[in-house]
Amino acid sequence: MPLMIELPADEYRDLVAQIAREISVRRPLAAAAPAVSLASMIESTLLRPDTTAAGIDQLCDDAARHGFAAVCVNPVWIARAAARLRPTPVRVVAVVGFPLGANGAAVKQFEAAECLKLGADELDVVLDIGGLKAGADAAVEAELAAIVQRAHAAGAAVKAILELPLLNAEEKARAARFALAAGADFLKTSTGFLSPRGVTVEDVALLRTLAQGRAGIKAAGGIRTLVQAQALAAAGATRLGTSAAVAMLAES
Repeated sequence: MPLMIELPADEYRDLVAQIAREISVRRPLAAAAPAVSLASMIESTLLRPDTTAAGIDQLCDDAARHGFAAVCVNPVWIARAAARLRPTPVRVVAVVGFPLGANGAAVKQFEAAECLKLGADELDVVLDIGGLKAGADAAVEAELAAIVQRAHAAGAAVKAILELPLLNAEEKARAARFALAAGADFLKTSTGFLSPRGVTVEDVALLRTLAQGRAGIKAAGGIRTLVQAQALAAAGATRLGTSAAVAMLAES
């Protein structure tokens, strides 16, 4: 059944406001939940350019100790993270086309294939944002679909990074539609690198509505506090990408 997601700007704003009001009613219940319930949703992230081997080892050890869902690292660290986490259920996530999404289809394909070969369990792929804005709809979808096909053949999941803060209402709807049509397993709010703001509950609620249960939702970008993480989970996030995971859980 086709997704009915192309809304006029005023209807889009009304929808987001309505969802946000509903979330605010539930937020006290979410805040009362034990912090440990969030651990299995967390992707502990280390994407800094000055990352060292020791930092990756610590990231992996912390993830295993706290029972995080995954670690998210740059491709150069995939093999090391995969080897260190092999005896654990923690998944290894590689970023592809990060952070601009402008590498070109062939380069993204190669990068995805290398990450899968090195042991990545999941790929977080930045959409071609410029192509989306220029109306190159077929090319944007085809680029992602090819990566999804390759990943699924290897038993890996794909998250499509939509970079919501850089998109208008119509572009957000189109981006979600293309990602779902391409077979993405998750819709991700942003890279957290280029966005002019952090992730919001409205971002998550919107993606939950657009996904219509066909994909998980990963919230990322500026998640620093336990209260913030709980609110995003209440809004519908099924994964939480954060570089402050250990400190955040220590707040409980």
